Amino acid sequence: MTDSKIGPWKTTIVLGLLLIGMFGMAGFVAQDDKDAEIERLREKVAQLEAQLAVLSTTSRYTQAELVQEERLVPDINVMYRSENVEPIFNVLEAESREIFAGRFKLAELVGPPPGAVVADIGAGTGFMSHVFAQQVGPSGKVYAVDINPVMMGRIAENADEAGLTNIEPILCTDKTVELPDESVDIAFICDVYHHFEYPKNSMTSLWHALKPGGQVVVVDFHRIEGVSRPFIMGHVRAGEEVFTQEILDAGFELINDHDVDYLTENYVLRFRKLDGQPEHNEK
Repeated sequence: MTDSKIGPWKTTIVLGLLLIGMFGMAGFVAQDDKDAEIERLREKVAQLEAQLAVLSTTSRYTQAELVQEERLVPDINVMYRSENVEPIFNVLEAESREIFAGRFKLAELVGPPPGAVVADIGAGTGFMSHVFAQQVGPSGKVYAVDINPVMMGRIAENADEAGLTNIEPILCTDKTVELPDESVDIAFICDVYHHFEYPKNSMTSLWHALKPGGQVVVVDFHRIEGVSRPFIMGHVRAGEEVFTQEILDAGFELINDHDVDYLTENYVLRFRKLDGQPEHNEK
């Protein structure tokens, strides 16, 4: 089982990648502004370094608290772990992608009120985090949770440029979301659940991160033989019924199967956290 803690050597590699990516971006800035830009990027790296230091010394889950779970679809996140994040932007923010095209309607459906705390699980490029940040306003917060440390730097950078001070990038593991207990009102998992390599552990850690009665909105692909595209049939490990049951087993109840006419390949389900820890993860 992979340790959920980030060792010192991993932290060094992560920071090295962030520096390479960030100083590479600084190369596009006019010569006169490079010093100021580099100093600002140094400060951003220092912020991320502080976060990584916390992760490296205080993991929220020990090995004993993790479920003994077989790793599913082990190669599905290869691209999304890459330090070359440009292909990720090209895929996730393609205008032809119905999630990106319908992002504002989708955010309205999720409906976080002002002051709410939203966790964008598998935030990717952070485009939904930006919309949520505007919805919850300065009194709210958006945790942009992702497994790619380079992407964390880009999300922080883009939030800075947009003047959004309520987005906090969170580097998660392949098993846990690494969020504080009972800190989140609404979690959003969009075309990401099928990427969970350890869904029991991921959902259990999310259960702990949600406040009592907190909600989870899951968007994922319809996987229907003879209907769904070959890409979906080969890429997505299971259909709606299987994923729904897995989430129910993790300590949630289904409260809404949303009817969305602007999505043709995806369904939208809303769950609510139940009282009491999931039976398979007693502490």
